[in-house]
Amino acid sequence: MDSIHDDSCPSFEGTLELIGRRWTGSILQAAGRGARRFGEYRALIDGISDRLLSQRLKELEAAGLIERTVIPTTPVQIRYQLAPDGRALVDALLPLAEWSMHRSGPRGAGRVPSSST
Repeated sequence: MDSIHDDSCPSFEGTLELIGRRWTGSILQAAGRGARRFGEYRALIDGISDRLLSQRLKELEAAGLIERTVIPTTPVQIRYQLAPDGRALVDALLPLAEWSMHRSGPRGAGRVPSSST
């Protein structure tokens, strides 16, 4: 059996850390639903501040998950969309989202009973 410290572990942990940051999942979900402009993301994500949305979009762009396009019009337009790796990540997260929804269903639905000791 391989150690949990093999070559894949740091990469996987880095991915979990990135997607586990507050609002990152919501931003990826909004992008998956077709949000392109900053205001569209803000409208789809209740409670996120402009500063934090901007910060997370920059992080996701740096990670290669979101592509930023500047359209030189007056005023300048900036568009965001999922990069191919971002699309693949959203697709990979769908089963986890479904699992989460199943667990948050009616009380006890889908939950493994805890053992009492």
